[in-house]
Amino acid sequence: MIYLDYLATTPCDPAVMEAMLPWFTQHPANAGSLHLPGRQAEEAVERARDMLAEALSVSPQELTWTSGATEANNLAIKGAARFLKEQGDGRRRIITVATEHRCVLETVRSLEREGFEPVILPVEPDGRLLPERLAEALATPTLLVSIMAANNETGVVQDLGRLMPLVKQAGALLHVDMAQMFARLPCPLEGVDLASFSAHKMYGPKGIGALYVRRRPRVRLVPLLSGGGQERGLRSGTLPVPLTIGMGMAARLVMEHREAEAERLADLRERLWQGMRQLFPAARCNGASAPRLPGVLNVCLSAGLEARQVMATVPGVAFSSGSACSAASGAPSYVLKAMGLTDAEARRSLRLSVGRFTSAGDVECAVARFGRGLAGR
Repeated sequence: MIYLDYLATTPCDPAVMEAMLPWFTQHPANAGSLHLPGRQAEEAVERARDMLAEALSVSPQELTWTSGATEANNLAIKGAARFLKEQGDGRRRIITVATEHRCVLETVRSLEREGFEPVILPVEPDGRLLPERLAEALATPTLLVSIMAANNETGVVQDLGRLMPLVKQAGALLHVDMAQMFARLPCPLEGVDLASFSAHKMYGPKGIGALYVRRRPRVRLVPLLSGGGQERGLRSGTLPVPLTIGMGMAARLVMEHREAEAERLADLRERLWQGMRQLFPAARCNGASAPRLPGVLNVCLSAGLEARQVMATVPGVAFSSGSACSAASGAPSYVLKAMGLTDAEARRSLRLSVGRFTSAGDVECAVARFGRGLAGR
């Protein structure tokens, strides 16, 4: 099997697995326990937090462990909105973008029941948000803006350098979903109030993520969970010690390899694109005119070729037609439709993504398998 679905999840790096394994068996203690094994577990959790903080150039106290980016996104948006409302802030507008991850869109929409005003901005055909459109929306007093750094279907990178000042000038909080960005490109947090991360998008384990919450000036949140007050009261629940260790190690490995890896992945993407164009001469790359994550290719095939049909004819290659979160519905990608594609065009689009363990030989083999599958239709 040739794995070309790194945007859905990345394989766990062997070094990450090695770091985690002893904490599943040899050191099973709860990090909240006061005995020696418990204190050792707590120290391990804090070392992992330090590793992630170092990779992000932030204070460890600004990082809260979560179960993943979905929980981090929910905590950031709901937590900030509810806290400011409790403090008597009269602003109710919350702005996000039509191509955001579904968990952000649904979180923003759900707050309408609590009296907030969700505003979902359209994107251009290249998948990017126009600064002028954001500025227009910010003319109404705004509580919070949530913008994904890099899209989870197309890899399109938003121009945060132009968008962030607009949010700051308006006095709104800025939340950035950086789940897809961190493993592939730098994630500067200057000017960002809240940022979400997920370990399984950066060669770490599933089930663990983190939320960056700026301390100076301090951003305050209302917790989502009631319980024992872990994570300085922001996120109650027993910490999964092995998973935190895994995320810390994964972050360290990203920082060691990201620059060289980005160059290699960009080359692999180009090889993959050239191979797909030879097989499908009428194919086009969605989001091609915008900056994109290295290693990410979203291809709209020629008429008469639906993505699911191609998947069925090429069982030896793992890829997708959109996000894993939306796969079960069978509906065409709302991200691609927001970029102006028709239902038919979205249904015949493939999401291909390479990563740390993809070789040039894998790409050549995948293209050959696509060719055999196409010939056998």
